[in-house]
Amino acid sequence: MSFTKLSVSALALAAVSATSAAARDEIRIVGSSTVFPYTQAVAEQFANNTGNPSPIVESTGTGGGMQIFCEGIGEAHPDITGASRGMKPSEYELCVENGVTDITQANIGSDGLSIAISSANEFDWDLSLAEIYLALAAEVPVDGEWGENPYSMWSEIDERLPETEIIVLGPPPTSGTRDAFVELAMHAGCEDLPFVSDGDYDGDWVEENCSRMRTDGPFIEAGENDNLIVQRLNSDQNALGIFGYSFLYENLDTLKAVTIDGVGPDAETIASGDYPVSRPLFFYVKNAHRGVIPGLNEFLEEYMSEDAMAPGGYLTERGMVALGDERRATVQDNVLNGATMEAPE
Repeated sequence: MSFTKLSVSALALAAVSATSAAARDEIRIVGSSTVFPYTQAVAEQFANNTGNPSPIVESTGTGGGMQIFCEGIGEAHPDITGASRGMKPSEYELCVENGVTDITQANIGSDGLSIAISSANEFDWDLSLAEIYLALAAEVPVDGEWGENPYSMWSEIDERLPETEIIVLGPPPTSGTRDAFVELAMHAGCEDLPFVSDGDYDGDWVEENCSRMRTDGPFIEAGENDNLIVQRLNSDQNALGIFGYSFLYENLDTLKAVTIDGVGPDAETIASGDYPVSRPLFFYVKNAHRGVIPGLNEFLEEYMSEDAMAPGGYLTERGMVALGDERRATVQDNVLNGATMEAPE
C-alpha cells in the first residue's frame, strides 16, 4: 500500500508553505479524549522509529476537535482530529465552508462506554439502561407524569441498589463520549421505561425529551480529561464515572466495571456488540496536508500498521478493540491511498 494522491488543495497548501519563513515541522493532532491515548501511543512509536519530532496531540474533545479541524487548510490548522463518533453533517458543512473538502475518515477500532467505580466499593454493581436513565436524566416519569428528576439516592430507583447518594462523573456536551452515551444509554434506557414504551412514543419524542442530563447535582460534568474522573473515583468510593473502556482497562488495579444488564465491557463483548454501549472510534485527516507537513504520510503508515491496529497490536494492548481482518484491510487501504470521505447524512 502506498500514497497515490496529491490533491489540488495540497498543491495550494504547498504554495502557501513556500512563502512562510519556516514550515511547521511537527504534526498537529486534536480531538477526542478517548482516542487521545491511542494516537499518543502511535505518536511515540512514530518518533522512536523515524527520529522525527513527536506529533503534538491535544485532547480537546470530539466536538471541540471538529471545530478546530474544520477552521481551514494550512500550517495554522491541525492535520488530524480524533473522534469517538462519526463526523456530523453540520461539522462537514463547516469544513467545506472553510475549504477543507478532501478528508479521509478512518475507523480505527471499537470502544465501550464504561461505567466504573472504585474497587474498594463492595457492592456488586449491575444497572439496567432504564436505571441509568432514571439516575441521570433531567426529566423522568413521576407519578404518571413527565417531570423533573426527583431521585437523589440509588435506593430510590430500586430497593436492591445501595442507600447511597447518586454521584456520577461524566463528559461535557463537547465530548463525543457524551454524544455516544446519550444515544446508546440514555435514549435506549428511556425507551425501556414503561411510561414510554406503553405510551407508544416514537424516536423523535425520545430524542427531544430524553437527551438532557440533569444539572441539579447528581451528574457532574468532569471536563475532557478522563484521568481526572479516575482520580475522583479513587478518592470517593461511592462515585461512579463514565469514560471509554481504555481508561477502565488501564486502571483495573483500582477500579471495577459496573455491568449493564449483566454484561461487562471487555474486548469480546464490545466486538460482538453484546455490551450495550459500544461504539466505533475514528480519526479524520486532511489530504491537503499530505506531502506538505513533514512526516505526516509516515505517521499515517504507522497508525495503519498491523503492529498498531491488528489484534495483539500495541493499540489493543491499551484497550482498543481491533477491527476484523476484512474491515481493517479496507480502512488501511483507504487511509494510505487518501480516499475522500462522502458527506455524512
